[in-house]
Amino acid sequence: MTTINGEVAAGFEPVREAFAANFSEHGDIGAAVCVYQYGRPVVDLWGGVADQETGRPWTRDTLQLVYSATKGATATAAHMLAERGALDLDAPVAKYWPEFAANGKADIPVRWLLSHQAGLITLDQPVSLKEALAWHPMAAALAAQRPQWTPGTAHGYHGRTWGWLVGEVFRRVSGRTPGRFFADEIAAPLGLDFFIGLPADQRDRVSRMEYLRPAVDLTAVPAESVPEEFRELVAAWRDPKSFSNRAYAVTDPAEIDFDSPEVQAAELPASNGVGTARALARMYAALIGEVEGVRLLTPETLESATKEQVSGKDQVMLIPSRFSTGYMLPTETNPMTGQNAFGHTGRGGSLAFADPEHGVAFGYVMNNIIGGDDARATSLVNAVRRSLR
Repeated sequence: MTTINGEVAAGFEPVREAFAANFSEHGDIGAAVCVYQYGRPVVDLWGGVADQETGRPWTRDTLQLVYSATKGATATAAHMLAERGALDLDAPVAKYWPEFAANGKADIPVRWLLSHQAGLITLDQPVSLKEALAWHPMAAALAAQRPQWTPGTAHGYHGRTWGWLVGEVFRRVSGRTPGRFFADEIAAPLGLDFFIGLPADQRDRVSRMEYLRPAVDLTAVPAESVPEEFRELVAAWRDPKSFSNRAYAVTDPAEIDFDSPEVQAAELPASNGVGTARALARMYAALIGEVEGVRLLTPETLESATKEQVSGKDQVMLIPSRFSTGYMLPTETNPMTGQNAFGHTGRGGSLAFADPEHGVAFGYVMNNIIGGDDARATSLVNAVRRSLR
């Protein structure tokens, strides 16, 4: 039986129970969950193993790569620039990044980058991983790239390219990279253990990821045997030219080892944030209220930042999705604790969000990357919901 460490406030015991069940019933190996309410922590739990190869235990200060939950941190930094008047979200991207105007992109506003409407999900000619990590070659390739659909007419999850697109605008406007800005303006004031671009001296604290293969590989069974509700998605997985595949094939080779020191040290503002559940929950808590005197956005900026921009069928994920200007919004497959919540998931299970209606901020990170039917985050969110009654 996995030992669960940490504390929960009175009334939030269901979260401890759900967290323990994630290890005994739902496949967690090492994980942490943190919940803030009205600016104070009410849940701070961790347990399991940070590295199965060595047996290193997960401790209070273990760091975890959270894939696309990073996007919420980057979006927060962008809205801070907008609030300061340095960035106009409705101005053309080309105002700040002139090269971006190529191939019919002169009128795309910054907001469409953040809300996945630009149609720049992939590259006609992928770049090497070395070039992607170096930043500028990838930014140049995206500036020259033609959109895959008429911008503004549809939305589709820019899983990989979002970070370079938003990040290059950020760099041109602020003179700082997103990771440097986050460290200076968000992590430092709040005391967050979260990095976009991991410093070398933090490497030993990072958990090692495990990847759980699905019990049934639907791409390997006859098409007529695939359940009808999954057929369109499975067909897309089988088609190397589909948006579902091409959106994650912007480098050559397409697969990226996110455990590698080189990848974690680079700045990938869409996908390689490394931190704790506590840091994510604390950041979201500081978006909806004060945390020890620090509030990241005014209520007026937050209302604008979290207003729905797109909803409906996603051209990449092929399921319904909803986005504000940079944040995911709740759907049936993306659980949060209220309809006014906002945040972001990460590949394989991580989740962080804020719910202003209930004063709640939530962070969950884990090292067992599970695709498909993953009950872990949902069970924790449901436990928080029960605790709020």
